[in-house]
Amino acid sequence: MIRLFVLLAIVMLLVGCAHQPVAVSGTPGFWWGLLQGFIAPLSFIGSLFSDCRIYAFPNCGGWYDFGFMLGIGGFGGGVFASSRK
Repeated sequence: MIRLFVLLAIVMLLVGCAHQPVAVSGTPGFWWGLLQGFIAPLSFIGSLFSDCRIYAFPNCGGWYDFGFMLGIGGFGGGVFASSRK
């Protein structure tokens, strides 16, 4: 039991040292978020077969998040798509 605990502690220590790759350009903004939100369903299908990300890196910034959510909502018709009679 103690060996398992020590092994788990070592693994968690090593995982804690992991880091994201360095961004090549600046942080993506609203327009990149909007575009990537529109293409997110297609990116998801592509990510099943290759190594591509759905969400931009570095994925920080409120404007990017806002644009992404607008884009992903606009692709499916938004909130009002199911309210048609």
